[in-house]
Amino acid sequence: MGEFAIGQGVPRFEDPRLLRGGGKYVDDITLPGMAFGHVLRSPHAHARIKSIDISKAQAAPGVLVVLTGEDWIKSGWGDLPVPVTHKRRDGSPNYKPRYPALVKDTVRFVGDYVAFVAAETKNQAMDACELIEVEYEPLPAVLGTADAAKSGAALVWDDCKDNICFTAIHGDKAKTEEAFKKAAHIVKEHLVINRVTTASMEPRGSVGDYNAITDSYTIYTTLQRAHPYRTELAKLVLKVPEHKVRVVAPDIGGSFGMKSAVYNEVPLVLLASKKIGRPVKWMSTRSEAFLSDAMARDNVTDAELALDKDGTFLAFRVSSFVNAGAYLQMGFQAYTGNLGTLAGVYRTPAMYVESTAVFTHTQPCRPYRGNGRPEAAYVIERMVDVAAKQLGIDPAELRRKNYIPPNAMPFKTSLTFTYDSGEFEKGMDLALKLADVAGFEKRKAESKKNGKLRGLGMSNTIERAAAPSLEGAEVRFDRGGTVQIFSGSINQGQGHETTFKQVVADKLGIHPNDIEYIQGDTDKVFFGEGTGGSRSATMSGSAFFQASDKVIAKGKAIAAHALKVDVADVNFNEGIFSSTKTNQTITIKEVAENAANPAKLPKDMEAGLFATAIYRADVENFPNGVHVCEVEIDPETGRVEVVKYSVVDDVGTVMNPLLLKGQIVGGVAMGVGQILKEDINFDGDGQLTTGSFMDYAMPRAHDFCAIEVKANPVPTKTNPLGVKGAGEAGCVGAMPAVANALVDALAEFGVKHIAMPATPEVVWRAIGNGKAG
Repeated sequence: MGEFAIGQGVPRFEDPRLLRGGGKYVDDITLPGMAFGHVLRSPHAHARIKSIDISKAQAAPGVLVVLTGEDWIKSGWGDLPVPVTHKRRDGSPNYKPRYPALVKDTVRFVGDYVAFVAAETKNQAMDACELIEVEYEPLPAVLGTADAAKSGAALVWDDCKDNICFTAIHGDKAKTEEAFKKAAHIVKEHLVINRVTTASMEPRGSVGDYNAITDSYTIYTTLQRAHPYRTELAKLVLKVPEHKVRVVAPDIGGSFGMKSAVYNEVPLVLLASKKIGRPVKWMSTRSEAFLSDAMARDNVTDAELALDKDGTFLAFRVSSFVNAGAYLQMGFQAYTGNLGTLAGVYRTPAMYVESTAVFTHTQPCRPYRGNGRPEAAYVIERMVDVAAKQLGIDPAELRRKNYIPPNAMPFKTSLTFTYDSGEFEKGMDLALKLADVAGFEKRKAESKKNGKLRGLGMSNTIERAAAPSLEGAEVRFDRGGTVQIFSGSINQGQGHETTFKQVVADKLGIHPNDIEYIQGDTDKVFFGEGTGGSRSATMSGSAFFQASDKVIAKGKAIAAHALKVDVADVNFNEGIFSSTKTNQTITIKEVAENAANPAKLPKDMEAGLFATAIYRADVENFPNGVHVCEVEIDPETGRVEVVKYSVVDDVGTVMNPLLLKGQIVGGVAMGVGQILKEDINFDGDGQLTTGSFMDYAMPRAHDFCAIEVKANPVPTKTNPLGVKGAGEAGCVGAMPAVANALVDALAEFGVKHIAMPATPEVVWRAIGNGKAG
């Protein structure tokens, strides 16, 4: 379809609607008779609830219902979903804590759920919460990831005596240890990846509506996976058949993994709705989001890289602790599914990894843009630079020496992944040229003349995308020849509507204006798995590709009947069916009209032109790329400026270069933000000290230079479109690239590593310590 075909830079079709205020988010939903809810949250990181008195709240103006932990137990509903997939060292299943929507006896983080009030207005619900009298007995708390498993640490759960949830072990320990014994060089580093929060543009929200006539539930909420969400909510929490639950995801203003879980507020608004016979809405404030949203990253790693005398990698050994928070959310276990990213793009013959998840008295942690990939990429790419410095080898040349060559594909790493394709050295050479690395020394000298420090850093990362799974799509023509397409994926800003319209328009020769995109409603979309793990282009794109093929096949049969030729003689191109045996043609719109007219259909053919498809991916794909970052530092203040940033990515077939650049740039911003600014911090009592944008430093536009993005496409054969995931690639590559650039700029002061976030104070102190040393 020409200008709208796959590969064209089509502007987003959804933008005019959203930019003109036509979006419909959870907070835009207003139902007849709707009440408003508010959560009373714990002020303590760890405390026993000795008593709770709700009498004053119940008598407050406008209050309709007050729910406590006792009410939650009496409801008979189940706790929130908790995964059981990993094992502890003794072989027993991972510790599975209870996850009630409201706690009854003990709170386990500041912000834990104590009570829920529904009232006529939001303000009345908030005022009533202040009237609830709770007597707490404060208890000791453990907050730090590295401290949680130490002897004597406060226990988050009394029957989990070491605070360890599970330990994931991968690789060959004996082979790795043997390689270390033979190594000429061993490089070690302690790496702390700090805790951050998503701070999505739209906070979380839910509207619950119980229908007593049908005994059914409708939930409008912020999520990424409508159908699996419905399964968990219906089966595990509400304990009703799935057809009794409708899940609707309207427009969603960012998620990045954070919104995907079944949060406490969802069953709370449904329970309140059931009790008062009216819909109930809860919307998070920004302050509440800092206290209740699941957080991310937060792990502590000790890494060792073994090399021979020439710099060839022999083995890699990693031990890490990952913070689960106080409760275990569905999805957290996926962190360990991406430990394979530690292998990087290198031929390292032996690897061994132990990753231990621990409980602390903090908010739950869960996947956040990259889901373990940025953390693993940060570890391996920092270690490569540390090794290059120790051995006196240029970082690019050390990578070149250890790359997996294209002719080795498919390549099974010594950890968990098998790469199907990739041209890593070519990607690096393209990136070095794009970044004008050859001119760096001149730019560095100019910076020095101006009293500034300049550093260059790079990373070459690889990640797993579109893990083996299923996804559904439907293409449905109406009687007039226009189309509705139904997606199982959920858009939170990625541009799904544009991408999937391109796939269908390209296949069927239809103008995108004749295509309506529908998503996120379990009563409308027949099947879906959802969005996450850079899967949508691969999974939904391929599902729409397959559904379109089915439409074409049926369309050929209808066209053959109209043209009075055999089906085998019918061709289809750019929306037109034709045959060399007749001078007539028929458009796909005309075929769709014929499909609704029994008189114009072949005998025994079912009416209608529509098709569903469920695409199944048996193997993942592996996007990869090279980031080159230049920073300039003011040594007097420690202020860091990103002055040049270049990316060359291999995401296979580029479906839309405009959308791809948007995804890469957005991911880079999140990675840069974590390295330079963002940090969740608790005081010794577990109180959040970074609970607003006055304290939590979000990156802004002026923190970035223009970001150059080029493609090094190596299409994969693992799916019919040849695409590799792109949504998380920018974040995966940015964290190590920026960190490496910082260390390079500070090398003259003896700095070998710098902690994140590298705020001006941190950088200034590193310079001062270097001068003093």
